[in-house]
Amino acid sequence: MNIKDKYPVIIVGGGVNGVGIARDCALRGINSLVVEKDDFSAGTSGASSGMIHGGPRYMLADVDVTRLSCLDSGYIQKIAPHLLFRIPFLYTLYENEERSRFQANVLLESVESFFEAYDQFVPFKNGKPHTRLKPEDISLLEPNVPQQDLVGGVTFDEWGIDVPRLCIANIVDARENGADTLNHTEVIKVLKENDSVIGVRIKCLITGETKDVLCDLLINATGPWSQNFAKMFGANIQIRGGKGIHIRFDRRLFNIAIVSQAIDGREIFILPYENGSILGTTDDDFFGDLDTQKCTSEEVEYLLDGIETVFPAIREARQIDSYSGVRPTIAKRDCYEDDLSREHEVLDHEMRDNIKGVISLTGGKLASYRIMAKETTDLIAKKLGCDKESSTHLNYLPGGDKIPSVTELSKEYQVDTYTVSRLIYRHGSRATRILGMIKENPELGMLVCPTEPVTAAEIHYVIHNEMAKTIGDISRRTRLAMGPCQGMDCLNPASAILSDEIKSNPEKLISEFSRETWWNRAIVLTGDQLIQEELNQALFYNNQSLDISSNK
Repeated sequence: MNIKDKYPVIIVGGGVNGVGIARDCALRGINSLVVEKDDFSAGTSGASSGMIHGGPRYMLADVDVTRLSCLDSGYIQKIAPHLLFRIPFLYTLYENEERSRFQANVLLESVESFFEAYDQFVPFKNGKPHTRLKPEDISLLEPNVPQQDLVGGVTFDEWGIDVPRLCIANIVDARENGADTLNHTEVIKVLKENDSVIGVRIKCLITGETKDVLCDLLINATGPWSQNFAKMFGANIQIRGGKGIHIRFDRRLFNIAIVSQAIDGREIFILPYENGSILGTTDDDFFGDLDTQKCTSEEVEYLLDGIETVFPAIREARQIDSYSGVRPTIAKRDCYEDDLSREHEVLDHEMRDNIKGVISLTGGKLASYRIMAKETTDLIAKKLGCDKESSTHLNYLPGGDKIPSVTELSKEYQVDTYTVSRLIYRHGSRATRILGMIKENPELGMLVCPTEPVTAAEIHYVIHNEMAKTIGDISRRTRLAMGPCQGMDCLNPASAILSDEIKSNPEKLISEFSRETWWNRAIVLTGDQLIQEELNQALFYNNQSLDISSNK
């Protein structure tokens, strides 16, 4: 491990909160080490719905959460404009057995009043105000929405984002401003002297190497793992974990997001997301092992059943993948999961538990990550005697300073416009660095993953500049194997590139990736698709002793 023996700050957790804190520290001149046992964004952050949104439903529990989310959404748009895309939402209301047309109209009036209140926060996030629609308007906007007994609807506005790219942008900026970062490295012991935390013992999960690293402050930014990690330094944190799953589809099923109600009345949605669609999400108390939680067939059926009311043909659409994560909600009893606040807490364990040298960040939501990181870093700075203010809302994230012209870059570098447009989306102005590699060596322009698309140059770039060490790491940074082919076209060439860079066995790299992703795919596949997937596994691993059944 090429790291120092001591840091002012060690941050444990490489989700959006941990990397946000690392960036804020770095921009204030506070040196830190970030330790993540998997990969940056591989946990709860990467399992989110992928929206920097205002969260209108949170107004019912805590208006300030909605206000802060909208404020931060506006800031994130300014510092990473290349990463965000607008998602219009449609909320529909129907007459049914339990609800007369008159009652539906009264309810529609109430819904519109609610969104009128939400509109006061919309300018913070550069959104559009809500619009009330008649049935004929909805029919023109989205013909696939059932028209029978439709009373009307309301539109509202949110923003989508590639969360792994957001996390990588933060961690790259932190590194470029002095931070050290380790992924695939676990904290196996917290070092203490009396009532003070003085450091950690870490273990690289790839090489097995261990090292003791000292610090002045230890930051617990481990999300739903916070209560488990707190036990390592002798504190008690209560987290009420809420499990959420999503289903991915191979294409855009709508041009707008559609809100529906599940069988128990909870709101779910299907939204266009990058090159596909996402159906989500559940919100259920979770008491199991955070490291082994997976989607279940019952959760998948819950979502499909709920969305059928607004999209009856959903089961004809091709499901290609699923994913799940656990929200680190602050614990509260005697309420349903949906009613829990998304507020956050910055815990000073010196004041709370008489344990010096450690701070925990708990709760919160993706859209407020920058503000949460700022509040945590404010406390870090105070304890370390740093008087420099946060500038994370002013400084561009890497690539955010300029969005280049697709046509101009395509012409200059002789690369097709679609490939260039996806590069710009992922890397912003730094797309020219990858295109420059292709110009210098045209062989690097080979499309490794045609459906996204991903070039050989981009794979080399994320290995050398964005700490990608596994196929899964590459996938999170480039969306390799996340399209309709699900890896059939790209795993072999990608593993060949990675194995050459890190001197590893390509079959081993593919095997590890398959074990990581198999269940998420298998749980949503049926019939011929499942048979084909199993044949694909056999093709990839005919020389490997891959026990698929052990992952089921």
